[in-house]
Amino acid sequence: MLKDEDRIFTNLYGMDDRSLAGARRRGHWDNTAGLIAKGREWIIEEVKASGLRGRGGAGFPTGLKWSFMPKESDGRPHYLVINADESEPGTCKDREIMRHEPHTLIEGALIAGFAMGAHAGYIYIRGEFIREREVLQAAIDEAYDAGLLGPNAAGSGWDFDLYLHHGAGAYICGEETALLESLEGKKGMPRLKPPFPAGAGLYGCPTTVNNVESIAVVPTILRRGASWFASIGRPNNTGTKLFAISGHVNRPCVVEEAMSIPFEELIEKHAGGIRGGWDNLKAVVPGGSSVPLLPAAIAREAIMDFDWLREHQSGLGTAAVIVMDKSTDIVKAIWRFSKFYKHESCGQCTPCREGTGWMMRVMERLVRGEAEIEEIDMLLEVTKQVEGHTICALGDAAAWPIQGLIRHFRDEIEERILARKTGRASALAAE
Repeated sequence: MLKDEDRIFTNLYGMDDRSLAGARRRGHWDNTAGLIAKGREWIIEEVKASGLRGRGGAGFPTGLKWSFMPKESDGRPHYLVINADESEPGTCKDREIMRHEPHTLIEGALIAGFAMGAHAGYIYIRGEFIREREVLQAAIDEAYDAGLLGPNAAGSGWDFDLYLHHGAGAYICGEETALLESLEGKKGMPRLKPPFPAGAGLYGCPTTVNNVESIAVVPTILRRGASWFASIGRPNNTGTKLFAISGHVNRPCVVEEAMSIPFEELIEKHAGGIRGGWDNLKAVVPGGSSVPLLPAAIAREAIMDFDWLREHQSGLGTAAVIVMDKSTDIVKAIWRFSKFYKHESCGQCTPCREGTGWMMRVMERLVRGEAEIEEIDMLLEVTKQVEGHTICALGDAAAWPIQGLIRHFRDEIEERILARKTGRASALAAE
C-alpha cells in the first residue's frame, strides 16, 4: 500500500495546474542542473540501484538499458526516443502523464538524454492522442521559453532539444524498432535484431527507446534516492507503478500504487470491488490484451508484479488490469483480441501474417460452437508455431491470450461445441 508522500505523480487526475508553474510548485524542475552535475555514471548507477524496470511491458531493467549506450561518441550523435505510442488495448496510463503531468516527462527526458550522451530526444506519440499532443507541445514550448530545454538546458551546461512526433495510429509502431522506422519516415515495420538500437538505432545512430512512465519517474528517483524507490515492492519488482483498471469493477480508474500490491487490495481499495461481488469474478487480464488471462481462483491470490505473474503463466505487461465478471462471454472476448492482432499485424513475418488470420477465424467458429473438439488442440499447436517465431513480439501477443483461454477455460469451449452438436442452443453465445 503506497503512502501519499511516496507518490511520484501528484497531479494524475488533473486537479492541479499542469503548467510549468504548477509543476514547480509540486517539486519538479527543482535543481535539475544539480542532478546533472553529479555526472552520467552517477545517474545510471542510481537508476540501476533503484531497481526500475521498463514500464512499457517487457520489464527490462532501465539503468542496464541506458548503460548499453556507447560511453564515448564515435562521431555519430546519440538519440533518446520516448515511446508514447500507447496502443495496447486496456492500457491508458501514459496518457494521464501526458495530459496532466507533462513536465515530469520533459524533465526526465533531459536527465535521461544527458545520461546517455544525447543532445536530441524524440517523443513518438500515438496518432489518436490529439489533445495529449497539444498539452505536451505547450509544455515543451514552456520549457524552451524558461530555458529548461535548448542550449545550456536548465543551466546544466548540456544542450538538449526535444521534438514531438505524431504517429498515424498503427499499433505496430509501439514496437521499438518499428517506431524508429516510422520516425525515419518509413513504413512501421520491425527491424531484425541485432543490431540493437543502442548500436544502430535512429538514423543508424546509438539510440535508447524508453516508455513514458519509465522516463517520467527518473527525476524523482534521483532526488529522493535509489534506496527509497527500491524499498517499495518486492525485490526485483520495486517502486511505484501506474495501474489502469477497467472492465467489471465499480470504479474503473488509473491509480499509482506500490509494485507487488495484492490484486484483491488493488481492486477493493481503488476500484470499489468487483461488480456484483467477488463471487461474480470470472477472469482477469492483468497486463493489457497481450498477456494470458488468469481465472478468478488464481487472480484473487495474485501479487501484481513482474515475477509473480510470470511464474503463474501471465505477465504484468503495462499493468492494464481488465476485469471480467461472469456475464462475460470469455470465448468471444478472446476472439475480439484475436481480431485486433490480425488487424494490426504488419505482415512482414509469415507466421504472424498467416497465423493471426488463421487463429482469428478458428476463434470465430469457436464462439459459435461450429467446430470439432480436436480443433482446440490444433489451435493451441498453431499458437505455438506463431509464438517465438517472429521478428517482434506481436506474434507472441496474438498467441498468448488464446493459450490462456485454452489453459483455463477449455471446458467452456468444449461445452459450446457439444451444445451446438446436440442442438442445445441455450449454451451458445449470443450471436
